[in-house]
Amino acid sequence: MSCDVSIVPCRDYAPAACREALEAVLAPLGGLDWVRPGMRVAVKANLVSFARPEAAVTTHPALLAALSDLLTERGAQVTVGDSPGGLYTAAYVNRLYAAAGYRALEDHGARLNQDFSQREVEFPAGKVCRRFPYTAWLDQADAVIDFCKLKTHGMMALSCAAKNLFGVIPGTKKPEFHFQFANPADFARMLVDLNEYVQPRLSLCDAVVGMEGNGPTAGTPREIGCLAASESAHRLDLLCAALIGLERRDVPTLEAAFERGLIPQRAGELTVDGDWQRFMVPDYRRIEAQSSLLFRGQGGALGKLRGAVIQRALCPRPQVRRTVCVGCGKCREICPAKAIAMEKGLPKIDKGRCIHCFCCQEFCPHGAMLQHRTWAARALGR
Repeated sequence: MSCDVSIVPCRDYAPAACREALEAVLAPLGGLDWVRPGMRVAVKANLVSFARPEAAVTTHPALLAALSDLLTERGAQVTVGDSPGGLYTAAYVNRLYAAAGYRALEDHGARLNQDFSQREVEFPAGKVCRRFPYTAWLDQADAVIDFCKLKTHGMMALSCAAKNLFGVIPGTKKPEFHFQFANPADFARMLVDLNEYVQPRLSLCDAVVGMEGNGPTAGTPREIGCLAASESAHRLDLLCAALIGLERRDVPTLEAAFERGLIPQRAGELTVDGDWQRFMVPDYRRIEAQSSLLFRGQGGALGKLRGAVIQRALCPRPQVRRTVCVGCGKCREICPAKAIAMEKGLPKIDKGRCIHCFCCQEFCPHGAMLQHRTWAARALGR
C-alpha cells in the first residue's frame, strides 16, 4: 500500500458528501481497483445494539449506502451484516437493521445478511484463541470490509476496527469469550487473533460523528469530522486513538498488535495521507481501560502488582447509576460471570465474581451502568 492510513474530512452524512469522502479516502490506497465483477464482498458494520443513526452507536447507513454504490458499480455483490451482543437470529437482527436505518441499503444494491448459521474453526496460528465459533455468512465472501465506528469502550478504551471484528463471534457466544478471556490483556490478544483469521481486505472508520464518554452504546455523540481508511485494522486504530488523545499503551488491542510487530510505537511513525492532526479532539471524554494497567506492568514498577492487588486496587469496575436504572435486568442476563443479582428492583454487583468485562455497561439499554475508577487509580492518574 502507498500509505499506512488515509484520512479526509467528512463533515456530515449527506449522501453526496459521503460518496465524495469515500472516493477521496480510498484513492491513496489504490481505490477499489481490486474489486472484480461478480466478487462477493461482505461489509462488517458495527451494529452493536438498537439505536437510531444519530445516536452514534452504529456505523452510519449513509456511509454504508455510499460504499454499496461504489462496490455495486464495479459489479460486486454486497452483503452487509454483523452479529450484535444478543440473539443471533433473523427476528432479532432484522429489528436491529430496521432501528439503525439499514433497510435503506437495499436501495443501493446491498443485501442485508440473512444467513444466521454458525461454524467452528481451528486456527493454529492464534496466540490465545485457536478454536472458536464464527458467523458463517463470512464464508460466502471473497473479501471482507471492516467498517467500524469510532467510540470509547469500557473494557478496551477504544472501539474501532480491531474491536469491530468481535462481531465474528455469534452474539450468544460472546459472554463465554468474556469469561474465557477474563484477563483483559488476553481478551485484547484474542481480538487480534480474530483479525488475523478474518484478514479484512480493507478497514474503514466512521469518525464523522464519534461517541465519547460512556461508550460504546450509552455515550454522547461527538463531532470529529473525518473518514479514515487503511489496509491494516491496527494501523487505522493507532491513528484513530491519537485523534481522541489515546496513546498505544492506553488501548489494549494496540498493545497486543504492537507485541506482534503489526504497528509502530506511536501514531507519528505512520505514513498518513492527509493532515490527521487537524481532526484531533483534545477534550474528548475518554475511558481508561483497566487492561492497560496490566500491559504497563510488564517489567515496570507496576509489574510487582499482580492478580488481586491490581484487580482490587486499580481496575475500574461497573457501577449502577440508580437514578437512571429501570430494573429491566438486562445486565443480569448478559453478565458472563453471573455476578449480578436483582435486589429490590435494582442490580447488585458481586465484586468478588465480577471479571471487569463491562458487558453490563456496554449492553445496558438505558445507560445506567458506568465505569467507576477506584480512588487508587485516580490517585495514580494524578
